[in-house]
Amino acid sequence: MSEKQIEIHAPHFPESIQSGEIVRWNRKPGETFQRDEVLAEIETDKVILEVPAIDDGKLLEIYKPEGSEVVSDEKIALMVAQKYSGQSENQPQTSPENHPDKRQQAAKENTSSAVTPRHSSPSARKLATEKDIDIQQISPTGRRETVTRTDVEKQLQRDSESSATRSASQGITPGKTRKIPMSRLRSTIAKRLLDAQNHTAMLTTFNEVNLHAVQQLRKTYQSRFQERYGIKLGLMSFFVRACCLALEKVPQINTTSDEDHIYQHDFHDIGIAVSTERGLVVPILRSASSLSLAGIESNIADFAKRARENKLELEELQGGTFTITNGGVFGSMLSTPILNPPQSAILGMHSIQERPIVDNGQVIIRPMMYLALTYDHRVIDGREAVTFLKTIKEILENPGILWLEL
Repeated sequence: MSEKQIEIHAPHFPESIQSGEIVRWNRKPGETFQRDEVLAEIETDKVILEVPAIDDGKLLEIYKPEGSEVVSDEKIALMVAQKYSGQSENQPQTSPENHPDKRQQAAKENTSSAVTPRHSSPSARKLATEKDIDIQQISPTGRRETVTRTDVEKQLQRDSESSATRSASQGITPGKTRKIPMSRLRSTIAKRLLDAQNHTAMLTTFNEVNLHAVQQLRKTYQSRFQERYGIKLGLMSFFVRACCLALEKVPQINTTSDEDHIYQHDFHDIGIAVSTERGLVVPILRSASSLSLAGIESNIADFAKRARENKLELEELQGGTFTITNGGVFGSMLSTPILNPPQSAILGMHSIQERPIVDNGQVIIRPMMYLALTYDHRVIDGREAVTFLKTIKEILENPGILWLEL
């Protein structure tokens, strides 16, 4: 039967993405794969897109190697479907063990390739697991051919020396500077940050919030909340709900803009900044005002998990009317967030620190957080920005407002 060759195409990009870069091929020409297996990964300025196999088959040729730029729906490789690879679907495959004149050869190969499990000490196994080393590949020196912890340590040293030798052969000298190309995501982040600084009138206003009441609520109901919803009751859900109520009170904050128009939105699509190894991404909580605290926490946890795995969909990163970023998870005490255009404002959360405050004439210690609201002064006046931040402070210091919706 003749081979049926099939062209492999890049995914269809949305209008906001002009091109992408192939960062990895998971199969080489001549290698086989199964349906839905990820053959290649394409990095765009927002997410990494996967190119799945449309059928079982074999990769014949790669048109676009790693590092190549590709556009939407472009041909990137050629494959042949398995059922057209020259063997009938109904005809059983002949294998070495079923083929009489190859049984002896197959047996010899299987014998030579068999791996005899090695004995190893518990400490050796633990260290090998921690360092991700195949203990079967380590030569034993212990009694009765047992792999010891010392054997594993010597293998680690050999691997380190081998890595240093490879680095030296590639021109990487310890103590010298290496030039690392920017990823598409990092380049896009840099461009957007500069655009925000050059094309908006950014101003930041500050306040501080006493989180004692919120912390007491979390402490009191944490176990019941987790038992019912299967997720921890964090701070972000309180802040998201507080922002939604504050946006209703000060709708001028819930806006986007271009050169000629301001767009005021009656819905609250809240962007949650998530840090990943590739850079910062901002997935969107759609209609956040309609979500419960559990719904908010669940969505944010899902976003964070899939962001680290590069599994976010493009649609989840588009749009948004307001953004929250939390530098406090890294220990930041105070910062001035940069706008996420075309949005007009962004709220910065920071670390919680116990500080003395005066309450009814008494000095008490309370968990305090500094808040920062950066806004586009072309669109939002100072009165509106300050009112918005004071509203968030009032809600979080009196969280009953979240349920009474006052």
